[in-house]
Amino acid sequence: MPEMTELKPDQFEMRRLESLSNTIFGVGMTLLAYDLPKAAVFTSAPDWNDLARVYSGKLIGFALSFIIAGVFWISHHRRLARQPVGSRGDVILNLFFLLSIVLLPVTNGLYTNYGRSSAVAVLYGLHLTAIAGLNAWLWWRILGGWRQEIMAALFPLLVFIPGTIVAAFAPHVAPFLWFIAFGGIVIQRFYNARTGPGA
Repeated sequence: MPEMTELKPDQFEMRRLESLSNTIFGVGMTLLAYDLPKAAVFTSAPDWNDLARVYSGKLIGFALSFIIAGVFWISHHRRLARQPVGSRGDVILNLFFLLSIVLLPVTNGLYTNYGRSSAVAVLYGLHLTAIAGLNAWLWWRILGGWRQEIMAALFPLLVFIPGTIVAAFAPHVAPFLWFIAFGGIVIQRFYNARTGPGA
């Protein structure tokens, strides 16, 4: 492995962000469960109908947000491994990306409680779009332009935007579109299978 060259004053070791990133993703993904119903919502021992009524919508929102956070954690981890050194702008942009992850439990809490509200669904969709946009922008910066690999980073963005538009008119349909965003993983797997290991 080549020796690490001395950093310039405006350069940073991007791997130093990894510990902070893991903490932020871990806390953010844990807090997603905070808004799930607790035992106190039941006045007596619940039956299956009570459980379905209270948990069904909330679990869907929780699962969507948790999987999205997990997918972007994988992407972020891979990106940091590909970019050992970054500029001050790269670090600041990464911090904004991490801020968008920190805020996910807030919009997820709104969405799991008021998912039928078009305003709340649009706010949640805009948040997902912002996360995907920042992720794609960060990949663009390290890849230096259009490459096949960047399609996996752009795919969620191309799904969240129309999904958010749909949320304005049919908030109950939007989650089904947002789940399609995980097709970016399939794109990445297909790309890796064709080009071989090394990502």
